[in-house]
Amino acid sequence: MKIAFFSTQPYDKEYFERYNNQHEILFFEARLNEQTANLARGCNAVCAFVNDQLNKVVLNTLKEIGIKIIAQRCAGFNNVDVVAAAENNISVVRVPAYSPHAVAEHALALIMTLNRKTHKAYNRVREGNFSLDRLTGFDLYGKTVGVIGTGKIGECFARIMLGMGCKVVAFDIVVNKELEALGIKYLTRQEVLQQSDILSLHCPLTEQTKHLINSDTLAIMKNGAMLINTSRGALVDTKAVITALKNGKLGYLGLDVYEQEEKLFFHDLNENVIADDVLVRLLGFPNVLITSHQGFLTDEALTQIAIVTLQNITDFEENKQLKNIVSVPSGLTNNRH
Repeated sequence: MKIAFFSTQPYDKEYFERYNNQHEILFFEARLNEQTANLARGCNAVCAFVNDQLNKVVLNTLKEIGIKIIAQRCAGFNNVDVVAAAENNISVVRVPAYSPHAVAEHALALIMTLNRKTHKAYNRVREGNFSLDRLTGFDLYGKTVGVIGTGKIGECFARIMLGMGCKVVAFDIVVNKELEALGIKYLTRQEVLQQSDILSLHCPLTEQTKHLINSDTLAIMKNGAMLINTSRGALVDTKAVITALKNGKLGYLGLDVYEQEEKLFFHDLNENVIADDVLVRLLGFPNVLITSHQGFLTDEALTQIAIVTLQNITDFEENKQLKNIVSVPSGLTNNRH
């Protein structure tokens, strides 16, 4: 098939060219949106990423120019209007699990860096400052770590934190019996918020989970707790988090995602003025660490993303059963646009 590949980064091109032996791929650096959808003209498939916009208008355009399948090269699909896709007879597939360890390990990296301040120590030593002042951290051993969402990534993260000697509590609508057998206790969401020294989010973004962390939920968290989000930016009400950081309610914040990341992340803006005042305010806190959606970025994950995405498209082309198809939830209607 002929594939229009949007939001291309150098590593995307490297890995997809390495593993592609069947399809013709046109790589575009531009994000997919209403202005760029026509770039896919002449193609049969579109390969999209987390910040590409696949709303009803875009999907209508893609239908008109002959697109038959949307291949998300990620696990999430909240950027896709699945109802409009179904109405246009466009199949949507995804990569449900490329390397859950990659994201889980990145969450740990955020925790360790925030706690032991290794990023600050690194800069100090390079400048000849060998003082230990204001570098004090805390033992992770014995701390209570809350996990919201124990799917594949959440499960990996929970196991890692058990290995660090932490007490792990969790909330999910589906209880993972294997984690329970390891001693992880499932509680209500409120109880997890109340008991956690460190809270890590590993759930999808839905209408129900948007701004899961807000002024009300922050109020019941432990004073000085650490919040980690490597899932989706909109799980967190950023303005509420800023207030909690300012008044000391929240002790640490580690983000690999940001609600308004679309025009920022995955681009070098080193010589640009960042016009996002909320992000600039976040970056001003000494107890905040932000990375630009790099949690997935390992060799193993990029390999799996390329292989599974290409196989999804091949299966469609060969009329095989689509193992990773995104279905329209029962009873869902198109009321979001």
